[in-house]
Amino acid sequence: MKENGKFLLSILVIIFLFTFELPFVIYTPGGSIDLSERVEVLDGYSSEGSLSMAYVSMMKGNIPFLLFSFLMPNWDIVSTDQIKPENESLDDMIRADRISLIQAQNNALFVAFQASGKDVSIKSQTNHLVYLSESADTDLKLFDEILSIDGNPIKDLNTVRDIVSHYQVGSRVSLSVVRDGKNRECYATVYETEDGPKIGVSLAITYEYETDPDVLFTSKSSESGPSGGLMNALAIYNALVEEDITKGKKIIGTGTISQDGTVGDIGGVKYKLLGAAKKKADIFLVPEKNYEEAIQVKNENDLDIRIISVRTFKEALEAISK
Repeated sequence: MKENGKFLLSILVIIFLFTFELPFVIYTPGGSIDLSERVEVLDGYSSEGSLSMAYVSMMKGNIPFLLFSFLMPNWDIVSTDQIKPENESLDDMIRADRISLIQAQNNALFVAFQASGKDVSIKSQTNHLVYLSESADTDLKLFDEILSIDGNPIKDLNTVRDIVSHYQVGSRVSLSVVRDGKNRECYATVYETEDGPKIGVSLAITYEYETDPDVLFTSKSSESGPSGGLMNALAIYNALVEEDITKGKKIIGTGTISQDGTVGDIGGVKYKLLGAAKKKADIFLVPEKNYEEAIQVKNENDLDIRIISVRTFKEALEAISK
């Protein structure tokens, strides 16, 4: 019984060490996802090369991995308070990042179809509440679906700003929402900020598009965030046009994309570049604002990879065509 007790105690200690989480996460060099496995364009053109999105590997901060990170190069410990918005849990942040992933796919599809001259139109939109300020006086909850504000349907993010701007500080705005599948009426109180009257919320809008040809996205539950937008747009475009823009190259990249084709900066470029180099990419596409950091990482780690800075989808197409 004594020996069995020691064995059981050891098992319990090991379970505790691997399940008890401290308020830290660990970033490590990531890898890449070939977008031919994530984006399917019906009857689309094939490619000799590949277009992949880079990703960061992140682990929650249990004790063994935190200790191991001190021995591993390019394993960095970061406090969860540094990466999540105020008044949100890490799980809330991950859920919001999943919505950002859908938003990035939406924008990528729209940009690619516009650039290729193909038909694309909006069938429906969903307005997700993804941020609540600590200053907000409201009964809204994160991830409510906002249908209208004071009876006005929300067309875009400016709808909320324009309506709130006409209210006096202290006034209540009414919002129709869907929560857990049920319609509700909620309120939010207008308060003063340096940027004018606000109600302390932020929305992420996702769309369902009608396209010809059809496009199907797939993703794993562990995948999230908007930083694959640029590469998704390139992958869709490459399947829509006859010319193969990869020219047989292995192209990995990162960067958000907006509906007008602007490429936005991202976090974790160090880990994404290291992952791309590990995958032996020929080219790494990076937003202009992340370019200097990428070059520094390349030089410090003596990486054999060509880094190209881009500001727009059009620039990215021109760069890889050369």
